[in-house]
Amino acid sequence: MSRVWLFSTLLLACSGAASAAETTLFDGTQPLSIVHDKTETTSLAAQMLSDDLKALTGQTAKVSKRLSDCAQVCVVIGRFDAPAVTQLAKAAGVDPLALKGQWERYGRVAFAHKGKTYVLIYGSDRRGTVYGVTDLSRELGVSPWEWWADVKPRRVSRLVIDGAPRLSKAPSVQYRGIFLNDEDWGLEPWAGKTLEPEVGNIGPKTYKRVFELMWRLKANTLWPAMHINTVQFYGNKANPKLADAYAIVMGTSHAEPMARNNLREWDEARNGPFNFKVNRDKILDYWRTRLKETARDENIYTVGLRGLHDGPMQGADTLEARKDVLQSVISLQRDLIRSTFGKAPETVPQAYVLYHELQEAYDAGLKLPDDVTLMWADDNYGYVRRLSNPEERKRSGGSGVYYHLSYWGRPHDYLWLGTTHPALIHAEMQKAYALDARRLWIVNVGDIKPIEYLTQYFLDLAFDADGFAEAPRDHLTKWAAEQFGADKASEIADLMMGYYDLAFERKPEYMGFSETEPVTPVTESDFVKPDGEKAQARLKAYADLVARAEAVEKTLPADRQSAFFEMILYPVRGAANLNSRKLNLDLAGLYARQGRASANAYVAKAKAAHQALVADTAAYNGLENGKWNHMMDMAPRKLPVFLEPTWPQWSVSPEKGCAAAVSGGWWNDENALTFVTGQPRSRVIELFSRDTEARDWSLKVTGDSLKVSGTSGRLATDNGFEQRLTVSYDGGASTGPIDIACGGKTVRVYTKLLPAPPQTPFIENDRRVIIPLATQSGDDWERLEGLGHSGNSLRSRLTLPTRTTPAGTPLTYSFTTYSAVGGTLSVVALPVHALNPATGLKVAVQLDDGPVQLMDFATVGRSDVWRGNVLTNKAIQTQGFKKLEAGVHSLKLWPLDPGVVLDYAEVRLDGADKYYGVVEPASH
Repeated sequence: MSRVWLFSTLLLACSGAASAAETTLFDGTQPLSIVHDKTETTSLAAQMLSDDLKALTGQTAKVSKRLSDCAQVCVVIGRFDAPAVTQLAKAAGVDPLALKGQWERYGRVAFAHKGKTYVLIYGSDRRGTVYGVTDLSRELGVSPWEWWADVKPRRVSRLVIDGAPRLSKAPSVQYRGIFLNDEDWGLEPWAGKTLEPEVGNIGPKTYKRVFELMWRLKANTLWPAMHINTVQFYGNKANPKLADAYAIVMGTSHAEPMARNNLREWDEARNGPFNFKVNRDKILDYWRTRLKETARDENIYTVGLRGLHDGPMQGADTLEARKDVLQSVISLQRDLIRSTFGKAPETVPQAYVLYHELQEAYDAGLKLPDDVTLMWADDNYGYVRRLSNPEERKRSGGSGVYYHLSYWGRPHDYLWLGTTHPALIHAEMQKAYALDARRLWIVNVGDIKPIEYLTQYFLDLAFDADGFAEAPRDHLTKWAAEQFGADKASEIADLMMGYYDLAFERKPEYMGFSETEPVTPVTESDFVKPDGEKAQARLKAYADLVARAEAVEKTLPADRQSAFFEMILYPVRGAANLNSRKLNLDLAGLYARQGRASANAYVAKAKAAHQALVADTAAYNGLENGKWNHMMDMAPRKLPVFLEPTWPQWSVSPEKGCAAAVSGGWWNDENALTFVTGQPRSRVIELFSRDTEARDWSLKVTGDSLKVSGTSGRLATDNGFEQRLTVSYDGGASTGPIDIACGGKTVRVYTKLLPAPPQTPFIENDRRVIIPLATQSGDDWERLEGLGHSGNSLRSRLTLPTRTTPAGTPLTYSFTTYSAVGGTLSVVALPVHALNPATGLKVAVQLDDGPVQLMDFATVGRSDVWRGNVLTNKAIQTQGFKKLEAGVHSLKLWPLDPGVVLDYAEVRLDGADKYYGVVEPASH
């Protein structure tokens, strides 16, 4: 079912708009009834629908297994061969048997029969039947996040649906699910202390809520929580029974072969080392026991072997040794499946998760049975490490992807907020789907909260790959409309895309410029170097997002306040406040070194941001009368970036008077604001006092082509003894110095107007040229909308053959410089990985008529280069040149491998300042 249809019917249900097949379920007076078949799964679905209807109408729908109990309006739910379905099929004019043998599909039709109105929902299997129910609830106005994010169903006086016959599409990906992971600071303490204190941990109440959410998101597979602090899923006998009742397919992570949670279940004191080379029989018995316990369940068994937790296996220290052990282990695991289940292992779903050293062993020659699903993994940071080659795509077991939206590990965790860019999810998963990874998709969602939207986006794409034809922003807009109303959707989508854009430049969790494994201390932010302007711009961007989010919040009704805080305002304001704490503190240090009186005011801003973050986290945990108490932790793992810093107090400079700081070029022994004739732009002057004496100031501009944001004012305590002034140049020829009278003296700011260069699309700006590469395209490239630091990216075609020399028409970019100096050319790509070992990540580059040079963006393992790449979402290749003459130049690019993703190029001339990120980036 397409999202377009879903949202249109949602509007129909809410508004009661007329349609050719309009069917009234509720007219404001009489409750409807629900009849279901005898299976426990359908009974649970019927009860969930009844609860939804009560929330919508205030009236309780009677739930029964007998058709004779049908009220005037009756929803009948069952599998295609259920007696009630068979009994009504002829009158409904449908053939439910047509769904026999199909995967997770349903049919639905409304019809009149013997004076009553029926809505018949029939499924090809248990989950298909359930999806018919959950789709109906969504059409009636019940969000998938009605419980998990408090998007409360709204009371209506009438419920109307389109009753025309329909058949749902089969899911695009067969198995689609989530992994509850790194739950130590959210899900587990919340479950144990708030939701089910009688269990004191994650237990059946939690899993019941998780399973209902999975139903509403059409996810069918779960990897359960598995950290040492969490009671293992099979440690509570009610858990697997509940999974079966909800028709959830159970699996386990790459570290838990054969459905075993080794951290909680393997007792080394009793069983000996978890070392297959010396303790084979006990480990096989350990696996055999679990297979017997799960013989009747629907499971996907992870095969292979790692250590007790998330690390390499014990007793095998080389790649060759691990490969040999794995070869033996997987053969024996399949023997266990055959002997325990009494069936061929080819008939039992199995997956080999190619995570870290498991992929290395496979690439080194490990042989896997054809029916075992190859589950490729990302690199923990959203970039899929590899996918199937043409021969692997023929395997009967197919392939899938294990993807992260949350991660604990090196080079740095991101366990707090959900900030993976939707455009990156779109690009990487579209690539996976195009290369036939369609059997099993699992996404690591951490604690579920606050990653609600990204979780849904991933699962929506998995269920219906037609979503890849839709821009990520459009999906986000529709999602926002469903949660908060169509009138708020566009603004919410815009501000959330801004939130994701800022995090793509650097995630909030990385703002300490520190790393993990080993944990290193917080260091000064690169955003502050060299002059603080990038930090100021980032602070302003976050402040603008917060102001917009708070403006939306004020317009929302009471029943959407909690939902908005959980999914929008807390993440946006949390990211903003962490950035504010770090950047303002670093700016304080910079400005103190410059002798500014404002240094302590920036310390105060940082401290206020920390206090706001603490207050917002407490508010989150207090929402809905404490429903989410212990869910939100603003300092997971107590890493240095999260901890309250020391608050320095800077001494006042012994110097007196006013001064100005400008960022510009060095001309005639003066730092001048530089402009290029015919190129309008804005620059900043920071006027500041060196001491804490209040002073008036006034400003005079020479030349009609310059305008300044203010002409007079006062440096005093309320503005931190400083004033930021924006100087706007309109492109004309009349400029001159700017004189600022302050404290009885004149501070002169020089300007420099450079002659107009030849007009090309890209012109030197402060000794650099930035070229967004997606401004061109060609037959060998596809455009990735909204992805990248420059706004959009280019990806070389996935079907492109690997080349050793350039071929075809290159991408050609014309640019102009006015400085005749040496420098470097950098091409900035995204840190994607080669599609498979037979391909690479190479492009060919030519500057003017110089030699064609090769650039290779590939990295090896978790090298230092890779670590830097994933923290910045960049892979950079650079070549130098001794001198580039002033004038017009050309840059040519050819792809040599498929799947290379290019963002922008930078020509950096000698003398250019070094800034973090893109200087004056294009608008997203």
